[in-house]
Amino acid sequence: MPDQLRPPAGGPAAPYDALLLLSFGGPEGPDDVVPFLENVTRGRGIPRERLKEVGQHYFGFGGISPINAQNRELLDALRKDFAEHGLDLPVYWGNRNWAPYLTDVLREMAADGRRRIAVLATSAYASYSGCRQYRENLADAVAALAGEGVAELPKVDKLRHYFNHPGFVQPMIDGVLASLDSLPAQVRAGAHLVFTTHSIPTAAADTSGPVEEHGEGGAYVRQHLDVAKVIADAVRAQTGTERPWELVYQSRSGAPHIPWLEPDICDHLEALHEAGAPAAVMVPIGFVSDHMEVLYDLDTEATAKAAELGLPIARSATVGADPRFAAAVRELVLERAAAERGEPVERCALGLLGASHDLCAVGCCPARAPRPAAAGADSPYA
Repeated sequence: MPDQLRPPAGGPAAPYDALLLLSFGGPEGPDDVVPFLENVTRGRGIPRERLKEVGQHYFGFGGISPINAQNRELLDALRKDFAEHGLDLPVYWGNRNWAPYLTDVLREMAADGRRRIAVLATSAYASYSGCRQYRENLADAVAALAGEGVAELPKVDKLRHYFNHPGFVQPMIDGVLASLDSLPAQVRAGAHLVFTTHSIPTAAADTSGPVEEHGEGGAYVRQHLDVAKVIADAVRAQTGTERPWELVYQSRSGAPHIPWLEPDICDHLEALHEAGAPAAVMVPIGFVSDHMEVLYDLDTEATAKAAELGLPIARSATVGADPRFAAAVRELVLERAAAERGEPVERCALGLLGASHDLCAVGCCPARAPRPAAAGADSPYA
């Protein structure tokens, strides 16, 4: 439909006329692995032979990352939920590092006449790699369209962090309960909860979130600890058992001399075994779906470490395409739309931190080298 004939955005999602699911991307066959890793590490000067070594994790799974298939499932779940609730909002999907590439999808959206786009990133927490880098990717994509002479550039608004939204948290609570039930009965009552997330450099953690939240661990650590406590408290309430828990980290990469968040999951499992813990449940609260970091670092490496120690272990499910998460995304879109229209908004959030901000402030999750970022107070695109 020509732009001049396209009706303006209306209904409960106004002013938005589309939702963009924005994710990391992953290889979908052996020939994709090294080119994908070249995209991920572009500008770091890592030799191709080293990338082949790193790619062994993917080659062990047929060269296929599960993340794209999982995003397709989430895309279907979002479209189904929107349709069932009468929300006439098209949903697109683009990636940072693999097809469908973000710039290509944004170009398609612009050609379709989409002018005000809500963006859901598949990262629930504040950090450079989980938030600002996606905003930089959006700015790069909009700049590319401007360079191509697109007359009317779309405006993109990233939806708030949803780490403590009930639709994200409740499926994880249910996952922990199911994992506890899967443990041998004789060790179930004493099982520890091990909450895991992606390790990042401590310098990046300390400067995560708005400037006023910077400090030891920054918003990244505080948000994870808050969610972990919500889940642990809910599990205690439903089982009648108080369980020891800790937040630990996984999937470290980068130079060994640079400090990253610790303890590592495998080191923590060793410490639990030495302390006499009878069992453990790994709870990957830092991940939206069962992608490679979950399948390899937890289901392969950490599970092998537990077997070596003789420590009974289970791994709880990530949220994935759970209908409650799809419903949460709809709520996030509608609350942001209402806020943009200047209407009062009731924001759902569990825990002590409250609902996150809509607009990233200047200095939020800064990069080592400043770059333009969309969807924030410092965006070059109004």
